[in-house]
Amino acid sequence: MRYILASGSPRRKEILTRMGLAYEVLVSEVSEEHEDMPPEQIVLELSRRKAEAVAAILQNQQTEEDTCVIAADTLVAIDGEVLGKPADRRESYQMIRRISGREHQVYTGVTLIKLPEGKVDSFYEGTDVYVKPLTEDEIRAYVDTGEGDDKAGAYAIQGLFGKHIERFDGDYDNVVGLPAKALQEHLKQL
Repeated sequence: MRYILASGSPRRKEILTRMGLAYEVLVSEVSEEHEDMPPEQIVLELSRRKAEAVAAILQNQQTEEDTCVIAADTLVAIDGEVLGKPADRRESYQMIRRISGREHQVYTGVTLIKLPEGKVDSFYEGTDVYVKPLTEDEIRAYVDTGEGDDKAGAYAIQGLFGKHIERFDGDYDNVVGLPAKALQEHLKQL
């Protein structure tokens, strides 16, 4: 089986490598704009769009080789409201301040498309994350590192922000960007 990761995310690449999968990268260029819907539906919709875009490119290449496209989308939600990637450091600060001392959810939607037959499998994983209460100085110091500038929810659990995590319920890799355990099971079934 040839595996194609429809993402340029270094974190997703790292997770697939740790899983022992040999893969190629073909980044999908799709809009991440979405309608107002529950977070679980948003990540499923966006991962599907990414997978379909890459599958279409591969189908145009007309290869008969068994190929599996792996696409994912991750977002953070608190009180049912989606916290996407921050537009700037001011927004990063607001996001971190909002999750300080609180529980929030991280959702990752994954879509697998097996080619050439076009079989599709989509699923999502949710993880509850509990952040320690942070002082204004701790929030500013973290935001100033720039680590969360391009991350959903304005933080990276695997980076400097990890020390501010009290606990989490669910798959750690899901918070990083790809639920490895669930992905392994779905790949077996595919």
